[in-house]
Amino acid sequence: MSWQRVALNLILRLTEKPHLARVRDPEVIRARFERRARWLFRPPRDVLERPVQLDTGSRGLEGLRVGDGADTGPVILYFHGGAYVFGSPRTHAALAARLAQLTGLPVCLPDYRKAPEYPFPAAVEDARAAFDALAASGIPAGRIVLGGDSAGGGLALALLGDLCARGADLPAAAFAFSPLTDLGFSGDSFRANAARDVMLPAGRDRDMAQMYLQGADPAQPLASPLMADFTGAGPVWLAAGDTEIMLDDTRRMAAHLRRQGVTVEEVIARDLPHVWPFFWRYLPEGAATLRALAGWISRQLWRSGES
Repeated sequence: MSWQRVALNLILRLTEKPHLARVRDPEVIRARFERRARWLFRPPRDVLERPVQLDTGSRGLEGLRVGDGADTGPVILYFHGGAYVFGSPRTHAALAARLAQLTGLPVCLPDYRKAPEYPFPAAVEDARAAFDALAASGIPAGRIVLGGDSAGGGLALALLGDLCARGADLPAAAFAFSPLTDLGFSGDSFRANAARDVMLPAGRDRDMAQMYLQGADPAQPLASPLMADFTGAGPVWLAAGDTEIMLDDTRRMAAHLRRQGVTVEEVIARDLPHVWPFFWRYLPEGAATLRALAGWISRQLWRSGES
């Protein structure tokens, strides 16, 4: 393990974790995250960025397209994290750009609606609309790879479960960094790793979830993809750190998928923070994980007949 890991864990424990534990106003959290992302996470200079507006019928869904590539795919459809409350395509542009650089694929980041202004199931509706809009634009489902981190990883998996349930055409593959898959927070790691997690305060999990759910049942598959049926889905890649409070969201999700016949690659990393690939520019382990994921994505597209 690198010295950068030790330094990053200490910085997150002393700054990010206390901030997330203390601040209650979503606007304050949003503004700080946007500022820090703009200062600290810059996309590679040679990767193109442009705004996009996906045609979802009744209204357009804004977002960001990162990287070059044909408008008919293949493409990565990526949902940013932020507890369904904060984050944006801009905060995750650097991560998306590095993925685009490594895979040679464009990455589409829709700006889905956030809680508490837009509670569940608004984010899932926007995720489905983004997927359908790509298909309507001429990109077949089999040329789309779903991805996301944290709540965005849960959103990608919820969308995958919804597509399976509806008997729709399915994406080539899906991946998620430290996904939130159980809004009931029943995993043992929420308690066992409460002190070990350097970034996420366990005491805020239900506060954030209530902003999103606002009384909705957390056991619904669209809210908690751990409850969904993924029979027939393509390969899934999942990653989490062994000290995260959300570790069991990944472990149980991987086991759930395997029981339903889905091929899963599960990465459990030692002593790395929540969504560590986000820090790829500073953290060797983050850069290495993105390279490994890019290779996995290329193999899935090759197996499905894409290149």
